[in-house]
Parts: sequence; structure tokens; C-alpha cells
Amino acid sequence: MTAFDVAKPESPWIIFGPREAVAFKEQTATLRAAGGRVYEVQARDLVDGAAVCNAFARAVGYPGSFGWNWDALVDRLDDLGDALTGGVGIVMVVRGADALLGADHLRLFMTMLCIGADRANSEVDPDGDLRDEPVVIEHPDLVVGVEGDFLTVTLNLDVWRPRRIGRPKVF
Repeated sequence: MTAFDVAKPESPWIIFGPREAVAFKEQTATLRAAGGRVYEVQARDLVDGAAVCNAFARAVGYPGSFGWNWDALVDRLDDLGDALTGGVGIVMVVRGADALLGADHLRLFMTMLCIGADRANSEVDPDGDLRDEPVVIEHPDLVVGVEGDFLTVTLNLDVWRPRRIGRPKVF
């Protein structure tokens, strides 16, 4: 049993774990059964920011109007849960994630994934302002945890949103 559940819209937003982890397979099956979607990309296809955008666009089928940059990736991740699944949610599986260790863009990539997921599950942006205002990213701090065979990553809300107002919904 794990403390996280990918079938629920709550952090941690990034989970690294073994390919054959039973808990992860069960949770993604539950998400699919509820109408959610699970997509896969290969880490070898994520060599830089442009490649990340390209791989995600291919996996999910981003529209031709997709902006092909980190901000556009965050915006699209934010939109996906409602647009594709009626709010149930999505999971993006990165196969061979070990290949990303040491990549120059890894921290930025994880930050953007966390921001996209956080925005999809919150009424405010990570900076605590309403979602219709520009996001001001001042502290790209992440919390990394270990739970058994899993490594989890989420936004450090004490840094991102020191005020309790605007924190993500807890289910």
C-alpha cells in the first residue's frame, strides 16, 4: 500500500518507481476505469525542452495551436484533465526515466510537470494568484520524498504558497 494514489487529484505530482510496481498498475487501472487516461512517453525522446513538448504532443495529441514551449506545456497539462476526462484526470508515464538523471533540463521539466498538475487541481496558480492572472515563478522549489520503491516529487507549498489560501483541494 502506498500513501499516494495516482487515481486521486492530489500531490505528489511526479512519482518515480519500478516499471512492474503492482500498486502503480492497480492505481492506473482504477483511473482508467473511472474515465481517466494514461499516456506513455520514452525518456530517450525527452532530451531537451523542445523534445519534451514534441513527445507530449505526440502522446496526447496536442492541437496545432500548441505553443511548443514550457509555458504552453503547463497550460496544456492544466487543460487536459477537464478536456479529455471530464475532470477525472490523466497520468503521463515516462518509460526509462533513469535516462533523464543528470539531464540539464530535469529540474525544470519536473517543475513544469508539478505546476501543470497543481494548476489542474487548484483554483489558483502556483504563485497563489487567481488563475486568470500571469504566473510569477520566483521559487522553483520541489519536495522530493522516498516511499518504498518510489521517489515522489511535488511543489513545496510552503515556498510557493506561504498563505494557506489557494492551496490545492484535498480529497
